[in-house]
Amino acid sequence: MLRIHDGRGGRDGVLKHIGIISCKEVRSYLTSPMAYIVTAIFLLLSGAFFTMYLAAANYLDTSIRGFLHAAQFLILLFAAVLTMRLIAEEKKLGTWELLLTAPVRDSEIILGKFLGSLAVLTGMLALTLYYPLLLVVFGDPDLGPIGTSYLGLFLLGCAALAVGIFASSLTSNQIVAAVVSGGMLFALWFLGQARQFAPVALGDLLAYLSLAHHFPDFIRGIVDTRAIVYYLSMTALFLYLAIRSLETGRWS
Repeated sequence: MLRIHDGRGGRDGVLKHIGIISCKEVRSYLTSPMAYIVTAIFLLLSGAFFTMYLAAANYLDTSIRGFLHAAQFLILLFAAVLTMRLIAEEKKLGTWELLLTAPVRDSEIILGKFLGSLAVLTGMLALTLYYPLLLVVFGDPDLGPIGTSYLGLFLLGCAALAVGIFASSLTSNQIVAAVVSGGMLFALWFLGQARQFAPVALGDLLAYLSLAHHFPDFIRGIVDTRAIVYYLSMTALFLYLAIRSLETGRWS
């Protein structure tokens, strides 16, 4: 049970509340089979693509491109699964009203749940470091692009989780939340495909707003500040929308 005794305390109080909520979410993940099942499937699928890519290249390409090509889509999929219960389940179980009556801000609730899910997703990515470790042991990979690729996956995961939390704030049904989140994420991913049907200026804007547009630079070893700002901005935008969704629900 979430225990928050004091709603005051300035910055220290805010950080304490966020920390309590995020720790609660991590414990909730670790005490349920969902996190383990999702992680196992993620590692199984990403490992299969990593192996198949190396085999197709006759083990001459010492890169993690096979893993990356799969991981970017897997993160979109599993971000929707990880976040579908964060708010929707509490609404369904009736514990959401208890949380709303606690001396804690909506922004603290959202940030705490976001950081809890991000900790789980980061753990999943950390387990895949086994792949580049294998390349280091048996080959001579370029570690620069590998490092920037993991940075790109982390930033993509942040944005995807924020979208998922926003979707979860809209409903009390976990399945609906997962479907809405997945639909939004894949729409944002393939948004750039619409540029060929739009005027040049609009097409360029759609491409820039696409989640897929900024990721290839990370794979090539390029850290573009515009890409970092984009992913962080998308994360902030959807977390803000989730907060506004909570505020609307609180007064409705």
